[in-house]
Amino acid sequence: MIEINEDFVDGEAPNSNAIKNGRGLVVKGNFVAFHKTSDHSLIFGECSGSGKSNYACSCDFVDPSKPVYRCSCPSRQFPCKHCLGLMYAYVEGNKFKSAKVPDDILEKRGKAQQRAEKRKEQATKPKKVNKSALKKKIDAKLKGLDLLEQLTHDLVRAGMGNMNAKLARQIEDQAKQLGNAYLPGAQSALHNYTKLFIEDDGYFDAEVSANAREKIYSEALDQLTRLNALVKHGRKYLNERLEDPELAPEIETPIAEWLGHAWQLSELKLAGLIEANVELIQLAFTSYDDVARREFVDTGVWMNFTSGAIQLTQTFRPYKAVKYIKSEDSFFQVRQVPELCVYPGKVNPRVRWDTATTRQIDGKDLEAVRSQGQNDFAGLVKQIRSALKAPLANKRPIAALNYAKIATVGDELVVEDRQRERLVFTETGLSEEPASCHLLWLLPEEMHKDQTLIVRFHHDLDSRTLKVKPLSIVTKSQIYRLTL
Repeated sequence: MIEINEDFVDGEAPNSNAIKNGRGLVVKGNFVAFHKTSDHSLIFGECSGSGKSNYACSCDFVDPSKPVYRCSCPSRQFPCKHCLGLMYAYVEGNKFKSAKVPDDILEKRGKAQQRAEKRKEQATKPKKVNKSALKKKIDAKLKGLDLLEQLTHDLVRAGMGNMNAKLARQIEDQAKQLGNAYLPGAQSALHNYTKLFIEDDGYFDAEVSANAREKIYSEALDQLTRLNALVKHGRKYLNERLEDPELAPEIETPIAEWLGHAWQLSELKLAGLIEANVELIQLAFTSYDDVARREFVDTGVWMNFTSGAIQLTQTFRPYKAVKYIKSEDSFFQVRQVPELCVYPGKVNPRVRWDTATTRQIDGKDLEAVRSQGQNDFAGLVKQIRSALKAPLANKRPIAALNYAKIATVGDELVVEDRQRERLVFTETGLSEEPASCHLLWLLPEEMHKDQTLIVRFHHDLDSRTLKVKPLSIVTKSQIYRLTL
């Protein structure tokens, strides 16, 4: 059985209400029976509910990397509050009587094993392509790209100086058709342009300062370049797929994902985008509302101990299904992943896994993170600049820096390496991330020297310089997160 503690149970809960309700069942004494097997691979029990009969719940850890939660209650959340309460009771040291595995669970284990073997067998077989359906979908996407090109040209003809909130909203209304054309990435890219001209109150302030306006125009020009590249590369990619329906999705660049391809784990494995026996540690986490795509996005920033790469996990929760998809959260242990699937992309690629176990973080893990930090700021800046030349590249790359000190130079807050190369701090990162620079001075003074800083780079298009937004600081004893 895997190691169960409160952090593990909290992490398994689908939301904060489930945690509260699960703990409440234990406090109120709703459980009438607790049982466990001799090998601790299964805990099960009964819990009184609103009906006449008790609910039978169980937590099965026969496969530690993929726990199975079962309950006779009607809840559609997994694990339900009864399974969570059962685990909390176990963690808190309640007395569990030894018992054999119930026959119904033995039967379910057997069927689950058969399904797992069947999935494993099917995962190695290439899927048959429905050429007719694929052609219809590609045709719809090509028409969507035609619309995106038309909207982009309209924006260029209108000129950024004539752009206002009313026109931006008109463009966004037309852009909804891109979602219907299976192009949510293109719709989101267009939204990133139009939102520059819509303030929080819904209007673009015509009286903004000249300096602020120049910054908006610089960012808008960069977004137009991205939209043009998306049309150009997307059309080429889709036409190639149209000519050869058996052609595998592009894996050298993220163009397939930009055009709405939802990668399956089996596809990533067949494409060889997989790493075996990987350990990951989370360095930062953020959750935000993507209005353009009408979904919540949970993003975790992780370091891969095997490669030293900083990779991302992303969970997308559409508004319509948000009640049924588990929200992710900050994670404070080490993930042990037998098979890590890595999405196409060179800088901070997205990763996913099917099964994983956990263990506690120790000093060696933190030292491993620190050892992967960049000591040469000048060399790193050169690498980042090179990566940003690709129009569809990640515009906010994340890196680890080993710094000599954090200090104020003039009116700027900077981070400096041992060669006295400096990077200026900025609050500009993802628009959804909270401010973090002011928190640096709330930390102990010793943390302003000789530590490892996790940063998100921002390319200031006006000054043509790279600035950094602090996400967390890694010391020999702890990870201090600044953007929770």
